[in-house]
Amino acid sequence: MNFQPKFDSAAQLADPAPPPKRDEPQTNSLILRLSLIGFITALASRATDPVIPQIAHDINVNPNAVALLTTAFALPFALSQPVIGPIGDMVGKVRVMIACLAVTILAMLVSGLATSFPMLVGARIVSGIAGGGIFPVGIAVIGDLVPVKERQVAIARWLTAVITGNLLGSSLAGVVGDLTGWRGVFFVITALGVLALLVAVVTLRKAARAKPAQLSLSGFGAGYGSVFANPRAKVCFSAVFVEGIVVFGLFPFVALLLHAAGETRATVAGAVIAGFSLGGVVYALTVPMLVSRWRPDQLMIGGGVVAALALAVVSINLPWPVQFAAFTLLGLGFYSMHASIQVTATELSSTARGAAMSLHSFFFFVGHASGPVVYGLGFMRLGSALTISLAAAIALAIGLITARLLRERTVD
Repeated sequence: MNFQPKFDSAAQLADPAPPPKRDEPQTNSLILRLSLIGFITALASRATDPVIPQIAHDINVNPNAVALLTTAFALPFALSQPVIGPIGDMVGKVRVMIACLAVTILAMLVSGLATSFPMLVGARIVSGIAGGGIFPVGIAVIGDLVPVKERQVAIARWLTAVITGNLLGSSLAGVVGDLTGWRGVFFVITALGVLALLVAVVTLRKAARAKPAQLSLSGFGAGYGSVFANPRAKVCFSAVFVEGIVVFGLFPFVALLLHAAGETRATVAGAVIAGFSLGGVVYALTVPMLVSRWRPDQLMIGGGVVAALALAVVSINLPWPVQFAAFTLLGLGFYSMHASIQVTATELSSTARGAAMSLHSFFFFVGHASGPVVYGLGFMRLGSALTISLAAAIALAIGLITARLLRERTVD
């Protein structure tokens, strides 16, 4: 496909309606630079999972309580988005992303210096709030810049950076945690964040200034009204809420499950969790082929089947190399299903994409935040094997139901 290089990507951010022509190299360059911000935030989001046992031992807190550090990030992340998303629509999405990156850096530094569990929880809450202005707003920027027929591939490029951050966040946290302790994990991510902030300040100034700030309370209501007027919204939001519970709710318990099986190394726990992100990278690399061969509803079904199979393997609690392979398969299945739903969500409102994607992510991360609680109750009452098996059945149901309900509504 030929694109005429007459479009300024930064200027387009002032108008959410995508023009018929765009400068593809310039647009890709802007997405790449924004992806660096997403990468750092992804590192921060997965920082605690492999070192939960270390934190619990060092500050003398029950490991199950420390596992809720994931909730301390995910719940504020979700709750902040109904505010941050519309603000991005009104004052400029890139401007909001840069400001949130700066807050994330400060929160990670405080996490590394934390002398008590409440202090660490507080820092994770602030980090989650700031993350709410980065992940969904970044996808909304892509929705503004890229036509819908090319959007799943463009979002995959953004996801490559975010997934790589998740991949390295888990594995890096495990390695650094074994070498220097859990505090070193936060200090390393802080240093990387400072470098990303410098790049953003220097290279994204034009994009950040593309939209004049026009903040008003009426803008919130207009944005929400536009999104919820679309009947597809309830399907997309409900599906990703349940996805968050059954997939991401399991992650904080991976290290504890491995401990119960006799594997105590944080590096191994980080590697197993990183398998999920590796599966996401496989999805991102193969998505041009996938979308050329299958419709979005078919990808939803296929993703649900693959995710269910992977969770069924995880429930057996086999040796860690098999668990690593299962989590890799889980990542491939999840992203195939989730991204297909996500593209539909980018079209819920062309004038309020920041609000639409923030609500989409809001429901997903409410599920994400609820997941550790649901899994914890399931493990106590039903045992780990049955709980994870039920999650597998639910993952399959998500793929089948969304494919049916969105089949006629998915944008071609």
